[in-house]
Amino acid sequence: MIGGLSGDAAAWRALLSELRAPLGAFFRRRMGDRVDVEDLIQETLIAVHAKRATYDPTLPFTAWVHAVARHKMIDGLRREARRPIAPLEAAGDPAGEHTVEDGAMRRDLSRVLSLLPMRQRRLIEDVRVHGLSMAEAAERHGMTEGAAKVSVHRGLKALMERVSMRP
Repeated sequence: MIGGLSGDAAAWRALLSELRAPLGAFFRRRMGDRVDVEDLIQETLIAVHAKRATYDPTLPFTAWVHAVARHKMIDGLRREARRPIAPLEAAGDPAGEHTVEDGAMRRDLSRVLSLLPMRQRRLIEDVRVHGLSMAEAAERHGMTEGAAKVSVHRGLKALMERVSMRP
């Protein structure tokens, strides 16, 4: 590391090459199969290169590399947690999922919801059609969660009364 910091390109290449095996062992021991270890090694080597100026030569090099690797491992875990887990086959055929009946249902739903005031309609669409939580929909419309619940409940009740079959 000291040689690389002083401009010795061969020493720098040797250091990065020598770090591959211990980094691989570090990540495999802690991560197993959860993430691509090779990607973590590459990201860590890039970070070592990019952050080399932050290394304090009076401190142990291995502790510094360990800290860099640990941060990259945490980044990898965060990325992994955000990835969808369902297999691609479960997605189905996006072009073949919609039918004429789907279009008719959407048109009917729009017609029925048009009976409501716009704000109430948007709340019901957000919660019942788009799957937002009541808290998310309330925040989106600048309401308290309680007010949003009442509005959705009253709107659905009004729709039921208007569209129900009465003798």
